[in-house]
Amino acid sequence: MLFNELFEDYSNALRPVEDTDKVLNVTLQITLSQIKDMDERNQILTAYLWIRQSWYDAYLKWDKEKYDGLDSIRIPSNLVWRPDIVLYNKADDDFSEPVNTNVVLRYDGKITWDAPAITKSSCVVDVSYFPFDSQQCNLTFGSWTYNGNQVDIINTLDSGDLSDFVEDVEWEIHGMPAVKNVITYGCCSEPYPDVTFTLILKRKSSFYIFNLLLPCILISFLAPLGFYLPADSGEKVSLGVTVLLALTVFQLMVAEIMPPSENVPLIGKYYIATMTMITASTALTIIIMNVHHCGSEAKPVPQWARVVILDYMSKIFFVYDVGENCTSPRREKEQERGLEGGDVCRGGDRKSHLSNRNDDGGLKENLNGNLNKSFGVHGENVRENVNCCSCYKMLIKNIEYIANCIRDHKANRAKGIEWKKVAKVMDRFFMWIFFIMVFFMSVLIIGKAG
Repeated sequence: MLFNELFEDYSNALRPVEDTDKVLNVTLQITLSQIKDMDERNQILTAYLWIRQSWYDAYLKWDKEKYDGLDSIRIPSNLVWRPDIVLYNKADDDFSEPVNTNVVLRYDGKITWDAPAITKSSCVVDVSYFPFDSQQCNLTFGSWTYNGNQVDIINTLDSGDLSDFVEDVEWEIHGMPAVKNVITYGCCSEPYPDVTFTLILKRKSSFYIFNLLLPCILISFLAPLGFYLPADSGEKVSLGVTVLLALTVFQLMVAEIMPPSENVPLIGKYYIATMTMITASTALTIIIMNVHHCGSEAKPVPQWARVVILDYMSKIFFVYDVGENCTSPRREKEQERGLEGGDVCRGGDRKSHLSNRNDDGGLKENLNGNLNKSFGVHGENVRENVNCCSCYKMLIKNIEYIANCIRDHKANRAKGIEWKKVAKVMDRFFMWIFFIMVFFMSVLIIGKAG
């Protein structure tokens, strides 16, 4: 009977006010239940909301004493007038009608409409500090056709209700303040009020640290070790190229997540800096390998390189010659003794060679004297001695030729060893330089997390 009497002459198409010049106040309250998705690439926030609207209908009142104290009834929402409050920054392709849940109608004409909604709203995403970023997404609600002189929106609370929020695995909620705005658009002269809820989100970065950041840091520490590999192994350039390809895979993974904007994320900057460093290390490795393989045909090591690199830098970076070891002084002593013995032997060779030359000269004088004194009597014996002397001279020349070849071979070999030592010192120098660079870049990006 109450329902039939209330809706006998009622029309839900007209604004329910007794005086058309009066403003109908609609109170709005938003309860955030869950964040379903945050699409950074398309900049869309999907949230599950409970929207509560309440207003007074001047034509739906009754005296509860006449109806056995009945003070409220539940009726379908499509039977009463409803404000056309919509989400202004909606980013959903589906423009369906609101959910037709029941409304609570009180005896004094107050209507309360609670409706759940899954909203997709546009959100300007700033990924400059990804994965340590914070986002602010606005949810703006307002009437689509009624201006502020007809329907006024009043926010019940200063912020959205987060008491029933289901904790999200990726985002932390740091607040949802509400602000009422009255805007005059260019199309119309009347003011249009709206209520904007700002959702403050903080990303939980643990997932990205363990899956994107730490692997990159560990891989980047492999790049300086390419300088520590022996040049004869043939794997120095291969290591740099492999590390570069691994970082390229991670860079592509980040590029798929982030929107194509001008703001490069922090982790993307770290990847680019690391890839640039690895490219530079690979190029330097190629140059150092060319220095290592200079060989005996190259020019001698310049004097400045000999002083700066071989004398000073080799001691600073603990680079020793072939066979030297800083932890085995016995070997060094044995090598020094061996070198001294070699010098003695070489000295003895020089003395014997000089004595051979002196004996050769004396032999020539004796031969000449004997020839002058007794040419006729001992002529045949003298000829035999002269033939032996010529054979001895040829033998000395051959020995001198072999000694010169060995001496030149040792000099060329020593020249190649010096170039190899220069390359080894340069390897150690750049290894520490790149280790320091990787360390400081890693500390810098981890410091951004704080």
